[in-house]
Amino acid sequence: MAFEGLADRLQSVMNKIRGKGKVTEADVKEMMREVRLALLEADVNFKVVKDFVKRVSERAVGQEVLKSLTPGQQVIKVVKEELTALMGGEQSKIAVASRPPTVIMMVGLQGAGKTTTTGKLANLLRKKYNRKPLLVAADIYRPAAIKQLETLGKQLNMPVFALGDQVSPVEIAKQAIAKAKEEHHDYVLIDTAGRLHIDETLMDELKQIKEWTNPDEIFLVVDAMTGQDAVNVAQSFNEQLGLTGVILTKLDGDTRGGAALSIKAVTDTPIKFVGMGEKMDALEPFHPERMASRILGMGDVLTLIEKAQAAVDEEKAKELEQKMRTMSFTFDDFLEQLGQVRKMGPLDEILKMLPGANKIKGLNNIQIDDKQIGRVEAIIRSMTKEEKINPEIINASRKKRIAKGSGTSVQEVNRLLKQFDEMKKMMKMMTTMPKGKKKGFKFPFM
Repeated sequence: MAFEGLADRLQSVMNKIRGKGKVTEADVKEMMREVRLALLEADVNFKVVKDFVKRVSERAVGQEVLKSLTPGQQVIKVVKEELTALMGGEQSKIAVASRPPTVIMMVGLQGAGKTTTTGKLANLLRKKYNRKPLLVAADIYRPAAIKQLETLGKQLNMPVFALGDQVSPVEIAKQAIAKAKEEHHDYVLIDTAGRLHIDETLMDELKQIKEWTNPDEIFLVVDAMTGQDAVNVAQSFNEQLGLTGVILTKLDGDTRGGAALSIKAVTDTPIKFVGMGEKMDALEPFHPERMASRILGMGDVLTLIEKAQAAVDEEKAKELEQKMRTMSFTFDDFLEQLGQVRKMGPLDEILKMLPGANKIKGLNNIQIDDKQIGRVEAIIRSMTKEEKINPEIINASRKKRIAKGSGTSVQEVNRLLKQFDEMKKMMKMMTTMPKGKKKGFKFPFM
């Protein structure tokens, strides 16, 4: 996750003050010195850090903390609120035109992931908001740009409007909007040309597209890993075009996260979406409060619930509960569950959203490889129907056959059978245990 170093530093600072029954001005001063260093190391803009530290310090030595029954907790609440405010306060939603289509201009430098992000945003609009987007290939300079967008369109089964590289981007955009009206598309996403750096020609062209298409949104796509440069790029684009939002890509990388904490404060442009991975569904609406929670190690339960709701079939969940109660849970059910969990995203990222996950030793170093889950799936798929229902019939020769069929080893087959058996025992205990006793029970894989 992004902010890993910053999160570790801030959490250790917060832990020192958390349980204090009395907080002095000296305690706050010491804490803010460490917070200031942590933010600067995370590449947060110097002026932003200065203002943030001043605001938190003023509130932390004020009446709301000193007169509180739990001053330590109150200081953390202040830090969380100010961190949330720094990133924009509340979620900034995507525009919806009063008369469709809603036009979105996607702008940015080359290499920030603009074309891929355009595809991801279209995918999100269709899946999450049930919209009908049209992708527009208006980058006529980079030889592979049009082809790349068309490939993404095929992959997503989504229309792409292109007129080749001999027609002006303004004309392409105008014709695309006319086409969208004709075919009743809700959104038009214009993938404009990027450059290796900001230049006058690029800006003039973007201004012309803006003038002719009158977009509802102008989204700047910036690479979070470029840190302070991302903020400078955002500032330049905003001055020339008047941005309505920023999409930060590669926020899942080994980034210090300073861009996410500085952009809103420096440019007054909200971060609307964040890219959290390579896959086409790895784009999420940006929630400042949830991100502040994650940075401070308080988890992000709301995002976790949303991911689960999107991935889990409610009818199947009820069916599964019934099977657990009647102890008729089979390897086929297990396979189905694995599929639903995988839909939620990388497991190591999901684990980190749990409150208190920061206290689990070594969690940051856990790498749950998709290949491992793939091997488990291969083992189950190599079983016969009867073996999936009654795993106790799997003897030594059957284990050899399953291992060979799945390209794994007998040891791996044994391990899975043992874990499955433990899981069934746990289910039996969970369904027969009195309510209050279920609390401390641990899942065997954890």
